[in-house]
Amino acid sequence: MIFTETALTGAYLISLKPFRDNRGWFARTYCRRDFEAVGLAADWVQMNHSMTQQTGAIRGMHYQNPPHAEIKLVRCIAGRAFDVIIDLRAGSPTFGRWFGTELSAENQQMLYIPKGFAHGFQTLTEHCELMYCHSDYYTPGSEGAVRYNDPQIGIEWPLPAADLSARDAAHPLLDTSFHGLTF
Repeated sequence: MIFTETALTGAYLISLKPFRDNRGWFARTYCRRDFEAVGLAADWVQMNHSMTQQTGAIRGMHYQNPPHAEIKLVRCIAGRAFDVIIDLRAGSPTFGRWFGTELSAENQQMLYIPKGFAHGFQTLTEHCELMYCHSDYYTPGSEGAVRYNDPQIGIEWPLPAADLSARDAAHPLLDTSFHGLTF
């Protein structure tokens, strides 16, 4: 695997190095030693799989509050998605900034998302599927979210928003009283 730090401190884009032969390919998607060698560690306790049918649909921007904040490792296994993270960590040099990248079955990249980041994505194809590893269990009541079109964040989605859940459309905008998540 090749680890490339993004513009947001602690978040990494990870490229696979598949072994190819006449049958197809094989690639390692996780190795604790490789992650620890670049200072990343997580014990994955939950894995989720989403399928979104419509191109342009947005899911997000979700996070869990401490003490249930979670590290995520996200990979697109079918179709293409514009995957987005927002740094919400109090005191972070990249607090309030966002980063977006295309994840696809073809480019075989993953995004490592540290604790304290909101996460979401927009589908760029129909029938888009993502797999997520989580370092903490989903905990209702610890959920947090930022609206996908919050003007303070200014995410530049590649397509018009075509489909949002009522819940995602109603997430709050950040206000001046929000100073970040503390751990």
